[in-house]
Amino acid sequence: MPLTILSDADIHSLLLSLTRDDILLLQHNLSEALHDYSTGTQETTVGCSANQPQRIGVPAANNQTTLFMPASTSTSRGIKIVTLATVPVPSREPSISKLSIDSPRSSSPVSQSPSNTSSRPLPLTHLLPNHNPRGSLTLLTSTGVPYAFISAEALTAFRTALASTIILSRRTSVHSITVFGAGAQASWHIRLALLLRGSEIHHIDIVNRSFTRAKNLMQEFYTSPSWETLRNSNPKLAFSIVSAEYGEYQRLLKEHVRKADVIFLCTPSTAPLFPAEYLTSASGRQKGRYISAIGSYRPHMVELHPDILRQAVAPEHKHHHHKHADKGGVIVVDSLSACLKEAGEIIQAGVTAEQLVEVGELLMVKKASMREIELGTGEGEKGLKKWLMGGNVIYKSVGLGLMDICVGEDLVALAMERGIGTTVAEF
Repeated sequence: MPLTILSDADIHSLLLSLTRDDILLLQHNLSEALHDYSTGTQETTVGCSANQPQRIGVPAANNQTTLFMPASTSTSRGIKIVTLATVPVPSREPSISKLSIDSPRSSSPVSQSPSNTSSRPLPLTHLLPNHNPRGSLTLLTSTGVPYAFISAEALTAFRTALASTIILSRRTSVHSITVFGAGAQASWHIRLALLLRGSEIHHIDIVNRSFTRAKNLMQEFYTSPSWETLRNSNPKLAFSIVSAEYGEYQRLLKEHVRKADVIFLCTPSTAPLFPAEYLTSASGRQKGRYISAIGSYRPHMVELHPDILRQAVAPEHKHHHHKHADKGGVIVVDSLSACLKEAGEIIQAGVTAEQLVEVGELLMVKKASMREIELGTGEGEKGLKKWLMGGNVIYKSVGLGLMDICVGEDLVALAMERGIGTTVAEF
């Protein structure tokens, strides 16, 4: 059987060539795989959660960690092996409900004084430098024959954004998007959002600790040939940058978080990126938002303040789908078991499995809606659609090997069609 080898340059070239129809097909196939993961049984569905081993982390040299992520679908087996920077555990637990900065209009160091009860935002000094995962994805047929060897760096960022934007495709309002981070994850979230929703997006605000890096991402959009089609299809799109280097940082941060219809959190942060009160206060709850938090992936990492999650699953909003979801909210995860063990926001908020719903379950829109009607607990498909389209939805992901296998399969097929990569005739 031939073996397809895709370098990082090959994957990058292939991903930049994808059209909106390509993305929709990839999302459809990923949705089906996630649906099988959440609803299948060990006896009937190869891709169900019971058949997906937990990933294993092994310490590596130079303060790094190597992750081994095995997974399987009905057609492939595989394992992704990546090495990334170890996220240092804080020497003491941050007083996340009392974070402050000495002066509202200064860029002075962060103060975590327990005597200060105002919830001021951190100036992003708690973020790590760029630490994109480097490694490979190996794909085998269901009988164990290797058929692809793929560089994992660009693939990982892309498949994460692909899953994150599944719900984005269903949102009514996406006029204003705020993105935390300016690395590969942030870039792919912006690119897929523009591919999927095009001219509907009027503003993209990038929040990053480094102004230079955020400026480079913005300039890439305005000057790179790879963004030309998206640029031309949305000539009125406006970008802005919010950096901790600004004296007006706190005011601008609050403004951009509050006005956002969509918030993408794409940083390996160890503390909340903005105070909970921005979204939990009465003025912060005047509209529904879609928030995707995909950057933190260990128990001591957190991008979203736990109080925001607690409010979303408060007793009066305990049902996953109901008529008050647009005022309360719901937390959607890629994997219950993985997020309960690894997602810092979920752990620190004390959220339980009963208060979460897997994205694979949400994809059963008609079945879930019919169940609501039978139980008399909601408006059926109308109520569920209303919530998905305009309610408060928090998506938390720590990543699944299943995503890599599913997306990797499709990318190999596309690469072979388009003559990208290297093929070893017999392996």
